[in-house]
Amino acid sequence: RRLLTVISPKSLLRHKERISTLDELTAGRFQNVIPEAEKLDAAKVKRVIACSGKVYYELLAHRRERSITDVAIIRLEQQYPFPHEEFNAALAQFPNAREVVWCQEEPQNQGAWYRLREYFRADSLPEQSVSYAGRPVSASTAVGYMSKHLAQQKQLVEDAFAEKLSDGERVQT
Repeated sequence: RRLLTVISPKSLLRHKERISTLDELTAGRFQNVIPEAEKLDAAKVKRVIACSGKVYYELLAHRRERSITDVAIIRLEQQYPFPHEEFNAALAQFPNAREVVWCQEEPQNQGAWYRLREYFRADSLPEQSVSYAGRPVSASTAVGYMSKHLAQQKQLVEDAFAEKLSDGERVQT
């Protein structure tokens, strides 16, 4: 017997994309890294977005709505200890990707970015850049206004796919 702990935002409990078959629940296993789920031409992929949590579904919807075929999305389900082998295997599926982007909903200084960026640098190829797409640094966990929250959410999803951030420069480390 093992303890099962599920932490999930309420918005995902009935999300139409977030379903598992009975077989997956009984015979499946936890995946530290979930690779790209859709059929993409791996040779055409120029960017890999890594994310965790519900932002994945917003990134996926954005990609589908705009028919983007050169960006892959992988999910990092376990952040510590970092699953180097599985992450490398997911990245290796896209040998022509020149950029790895970490996308998170939390402000830059409150999410996993500062801890994970060294792992991304270590696991990415020398010619790949590693960058961040998400909310700016903030002293609070939330902006306090729904309209501003939604605008920031829309912006971080767009930034994950954008060639350049809205101010002209991608956050690069």
